[in-house]
Amino acid sequence: MRRSILTRKPRHDAEFRQAVADVAPLKRQHRHALKAPPPPPHALQRRRDERAALHESLHGPVSLDDALDSGEELTFLREGLSRQVLRRLRRGHWVVQDGLDLHGMNRVAAAEAVAVFLRASAAHGLRCVRIVHGKGLGSKNREPVLKAKLRKWLPPRDEVLAFCQAPAVHGGSGAVLVLLKPAR
Repeated sequence: MRRSILTRKPRHDAEFRQAVADVAPLKRQHRHALKAPPPPPHALQRRRDERAALHESLHGPVSLDDALDSGEELTFLREGLSRQVLRRLRRGHWVVQDGLDLHGMNRVAAAEAVAVFLRASAAHGLRCVRIVHGKGLGSKNREPVLKAKLRKWLPPRDEVLAFCQAPAVHGGSGAVLVLLKPAR
């Protein structure tokens, strides 16, 4: 027959008391005061996200329509197309299929490169391409010269349906996404 824990308890109490019989309690002056529990951790990434959202709301365009009206963002939408096309382009609805980098080119070379690139892209049936024009940090006045040129070069081209400033992952204000006509 097994003994239950309850029946063993008194014997253990007696053994414990016998083991600590010669122990004296600590004097009050030698005791350490317990520290208060540490404060909860700070959500650093959440703070960064909130700061970024605040910065964007104060310094960025409020909406795509405001960005289009402000004239600062490089955008174009062929007449007859819905603004939804531009929103989809900006949000990455179409996969960027090819790209052209204009860094280091002068205006003449860049104009020729853009014309050849767009013609070839349309001939190959590409729908969405990226043109990197740079932010102008290396130019004389530290302004994007080629960005202003693209604003003039792209709209007259028949194969161009729309274009907008690229999202940050594709170059941000230093690049433009171009939506081309579908191949027939």
